[in-house]
Amino acid sequence: MRRLMGLFWVGVLSFWLATATGAQSFVPPTELHLTYPPLQHTTVSDRLFFIGTAPKSGQVSINDQVINRSDAGHFAPSLPLQVGTNKFQIVYKSADGDRRQDRQINVAVTREPRLVLPPQQFGLIKDALFPVVNVARLPEDRICFDAIATPTATVSVKIGDQQIPLLPRRRNVQLPPNSSVLTDNNLAIELSPSGYFRGCTKFAVAAKMGQPEYEVRLGDRVIRQKAIGSLEILDPQDLQVAEITTIADARTGASTDFSRLTPLPQGTKALITGRQGNWLRLDYGGWVRDSLVQISVTADQPRSLVRAIDAKPVKNRGNVWTEIKIPLEVPVPISIVQGDRLFTLTLHNVTAQTDTIAIAPDTIINKVDWQQPDPDKAVYTIQLKPKQQWGYKVRYQGSNLIVSLKHPPAIAKQNTGSLQGVRILIDAGHGSAEDLGARGPTGYPEKDVTLITSKLLEKELQQRGAIVIMTRTDDSDIDLAPRVAKIEQDEPDLAVSVHYNALPDDGDALNTSGVGTFWYNYQAQDLAKFINSYIVRKLNRPDYGVYWNNLALVRPTTAPSILLELGFMINPVEFEWIIDPQQQRLLAKTIADGITEWLNALT
Repeated sequence: MRRLMGLFWVGVLSFWLATATGAQSFVPPTELHLTYPPLQHTTVSDRLFFIGTAPKSGQVSINDQVINRSDAGHFAPSLPLQVGTNKFQIVYKSADGDRRQDRQINVAVTREPRLVLPPQQFGLIKDALFPVVNVARLPEDRICFDAIATPTATVSVKIGDQQIPLLPRRRNVQLPPNSSVLTDNNLAIELSPSGYFRGCTKFAVAAKMGQPEYEVRLGDRVIRQKAIGSLEILDPQDLQVAEITTIADARTGASTDFSRLTPLPQGTKALITGRQGNWLRLDYGGWVRDSLVQISVTADQPRSLVRAIDAKPVKNRGNVWTEIKIPLEVPVPISIVQGDRLFTLTLHNVTAQTDTIAIAPDTIINKVDWQQPDPDKAVYTIQLKPKQQWGYKVRYQGSNLIVSLKHPPAIAKQNTGSLQGVRILIDAGHGSAEDLGARGPTGYPEKDVTLITSKLLEKELQQRGAIVIMTRTDDSDIDLAPRVAKIEQDEPDLAVSVHYNALPDDGDALNTSGVGTFWYNYQAQDLAKFINSYIVRKLNRPDYGVYWNNLALVRPTTAPSILLELGFMINPVEFEWIIDPQQQRLLAKTIADGITEWLNALT
């Protein structure tokens, strides 16, 4: 559903990218039409939904089975898939028997197995041998060697002067994808695969070990194969230093499949304690891409003392911020956690000598506590006066860490219902012929209805006195980065991204509907819960739920940022509600009323 939400969500929520439908030129089909899947489709799901429409008066069947349709003629059945090729014949027959109106669409769906299968004959799978990229680790790090080979074979790996036996993995727990929570199928599956082998060990001495060589034996037959990547054990006394050259997303592992940690500000320095392909492990545990750092050699680990801290209010771009200054000897990695009236800052690779903390009376800070839970980090817990947090920024100014906490917007207490002076950013999801977003049964694109709803919402908010910032006002192709940058740069009081929903292949398009809301930073949680509940209650819509998720447009820290999924484009019945002009106007008014009520309740 969204190229704009990052690669994961492209695969999960946005299967419907196309090139032909424009906002001003869409014409509903007058014959059998299939929106999804494409005529040739590959998936790992065990079932798949078919989204489309046909004239109401006739009959639609898939593989000779008549399917139910909505009053408008739309359909969205989910059908089971076998591993391998699945062929589907979708047929429309007119009610009056006029064969000239009959239509047929043929679809071939290939279901691939979720697990890589071992070779059927004697051998191994080269691309599955660890490591598939160059890897570096510290001495005494546990390193596991994996192979997929003939199930009845004996497998070992030679690395340096060691020959390590690889034993069959008797059980393998298959975790569901993150998207499984969207289809109510979030359960791990325990498998007993044949042909999966693993052996783990540790290395005590620094060395360039080279490419591990795997050996597979079955009777008199032997195969030897080197892994694609090589292994190096780093010298702890000769580690390199990484300096972050731009804001860097830190991860829990060496790929974008791993979860995000607090981004590291430009200038942050840390020792490199591991490598995996183009990812670097830093000494505090986070992984970053090597393209985001400058590497140098130093005799010492980048560490610092932490002494006095002060906080004062400053004005910037019409907002008031409490600015906290923390002088350091070197820019160290940081972690941030928000909570109820709490903002917790962890400094890694530091030792606290903090004896004096100065807080100006007109800041939003009540008090600051600190502790040193272990020798490598100091934790500063900032207790806030307002219950609602409105945003924060972090940067290094030389070696000084500057943390800015946004003050509440000025809302006229005596004028309930007014948003005078409140700055709200609205992002109309998707746009252009290159990014249609989700598509309904008729092929109608999400990008058109998000723009309609966003413009109606803009008008409603302006009538209440709000200053509205739009990321797009026409069918423009605006990529992810400029949308996110606009939130960060304009520093609105709120940011709302408008979308309509879809599902992964294994979802139930026919029976899934409702309003959903996504948030990431704690400062947006209350807004997300309130708005979602408000829309559901006022419009009597199904409640799809409120989700924490790391979508790009809810990650900006300078404002409470939420992403609304205002219904399912792929649901045959809800689709008609989504494209109804009267309901669109009512929806926009309801969202504006909800934002107004939430803001006024905080004054």
